[in-house]
Amino acid sequence: MRVPGRSGYSHRCAANGDKERVITANRQTSWAFSDAYVAEDEALHWARDRAHETGLRSVSPGTGAALRLLAATLDAKSVAEIGTGTGVSGTYLLQGMRPDGVLTTVDTEPERQQFARQTFRAAGFTGNRARFIPGRALDVLPRLADGGYDLVFCDGDRLESLDYLDESLRLLRPGGLVCFEGMFADGRTVDSAAQQAEVLRLRELLRAVRESQELQSALLPVGDGLLCAVRRG
Repeated sequence: MRVPGRSGYSHRCAANGDKERVITANRQTSWAFSDAYVAEDEALHWARDRAHETGLRSVSPGTGAALRLLAATLDAKSVAEIGTGTGVSGTYLLQGMRPDGVLTTVDTEPERQQFARQTFRAAGFTGNRARFIPGRALDVLPRLADGGYDLVFCDGDRLESLDYLDESLRLLRPGGLVCFEGMFADGRTVDSAAQQAEVLRLRELLRAVRESQELQSALLPVGDGLLCAVRRG
């Protein structure tokens, strides 16, 4: 067997580097295409504008479409959302839920929930389709019914994500689904450099979900990363 010389090795590394750059560029283009594939109406555009004005980050169109698809697949009647925002993710969830479904959405800021009310109304949903609860999620969730939810969507404080997981396991019916937004943390989750506590907590969450005997999981590469897990029956 011939061992390649240094120049051959360098040439191969350079070729691989070019290939990796092409793959990365293609992935970024495909990622942008998947977001652009989703058609958003005026209500969602309005909600995104309000989020931008208040310094909030909304789920991407691709993430929203994934949530809508998951809610529709579950034929979801009862969904809990941590982090109302201005109603972007809630609108997608409501679009996927059955017509008599109710979204229970929790946020620490009542002002945001007022924006979400307007968004839902503009999207064509009647007032009885959403239940707004202001307050800290870990104070509110224990008051919700055990096994009463088809889907729990978590887009709140990352430092509390493991607590959200515990509460979600209690809230979900067998076969129900929990989803966590923002798992990539803008690339910091996989960065080997020293990270802030919230990123370390996301890594703990990923391990906990993957190793749980109660859950079947997948990490979807949409938006900033959507971790989804089904509660086994």
